[in-house]
Amino acid sequence: MTMEEVKKLQVTYNGRNVGVLAALDEGIAFQYDAEWLNCGFSVSPISLPLTGQVMICAKSTFDGLYGVFADSLPDGWGALLMSRMLAKRGVNYERLSPLTKLALTGTSGRGALEYFPDLSECEISAADLDELARISASVEKGRESGDLDKLFIAGGFSGGTRPKAHIRKDGKEWIVKFPCRIDPPDMGVREYQANVCAQKCGLRVNGFALFPSKRCSGYFGAERFDRCGARRVHTVSLSSLLETSHTLPNLDYMHLYRVALALGCDKEEEYEIYARACFNVFYGNKDDHGGNFSFIFDERRGKYALSPAYDLTHTPNMAEHEMTVMGNGKPEEKDLRAFAKEMGLSSSRSAAVTEKIKAVCAQYKAGKRAF
Repeated sequence: MTMEEVKKLQVTYNGRNVGVLAALDEGIAFQYDAEWLNCGFSVSPISLPLTGQVMICAKSTFDGLYGVFADSLPDGWGALLMSRMLAKRGVNYERLSPLTKLALTGTSGRGALEYFPDLSECEISAADLDELARISASVEKGRESGDLDKLFIAGGFSGGTRPKAHIRKDGKEWIVKFPCRIDPPDMGVREYQANVCAQKCGLRVNGFALFPSKRCSGYFGAERFDRCGARRVHTVSLSSLLETSHTLPNLDYMHLYRVALALGCDKEEEYEIYARACFNVFYGNKDDHGGNFSFIFDERRGKYALSPAYDLTHTPNMAEHEMTVMGNGKPEEKDLRAFAKEMGLSSSRSAAVTEKIKAVCAQYKAGKRAF
């Protein structure tokens, strides 16, 4: 079976036309819609300024796509499910063009951008999490499953390496994670505790919950901050803003700070960035790559803001942090102090932030987890 390649896509945001993506001989081009230029915003301020010009990405990082559009695509677990589903139909996902992959994502991708024609097959609803976890474990081990369709519909457009499903509960949309084959059975509880610890440290943490299970001690769930009721919230990752892949450990926390400055984030968000760096260092979350930091567009204020903190966990098996602190992949407190100084933060306030986070993380490591 072959799939007809898509050559042109309409990009929309909450029902409004943003622009057009088209495959040209020179590469994949993007041009904003004329009406969007009058009353819209830049969907990727560093790479895609609000201009009527046709823009073509000069980098091959995302197969010719600008990073903001690549953010919509599934990766890790989602890409595995997509590949398996299409393979059942005789289609090789890896050989499809970037625009065809976006069409398959359609209205089901992460963030707010949607793509037409929409070839996606996704449904978000209530789900039997234990059943999805069982199917996920089977698929992860390479076994064929007659329930692959069910699993794909629930989580086929996810990012990250761990199996997961998108569900709706109490009027909110959630991403629920299942342990992968190298995880301990209580991985859900561990991630839940990490988020509670971060909250106690004063970080602005994304909404989270522990979903009950009959198979294990519970599944960790993260509330989707790219959804607000029926509306979608435009979100772009740090890596994609800088047109680099989060799989490359080539960023420093100074990059996060400088991008925040370029986007007009306020001083409180600078302290939030510093607090997250402190937490990741003292807690031991080395999975702090550029895909785990994002900015969202705040329509009320008409500007970008740092997203809530997400994907917080303890990673004892990683040798170094994905993002360095002042160039050090194994940062210490002195590197954090140097970072605060370079950011121009108040020495007394940044010292207080450091001490509080260090103390709370030490409590956790001592086993005092009754937060």
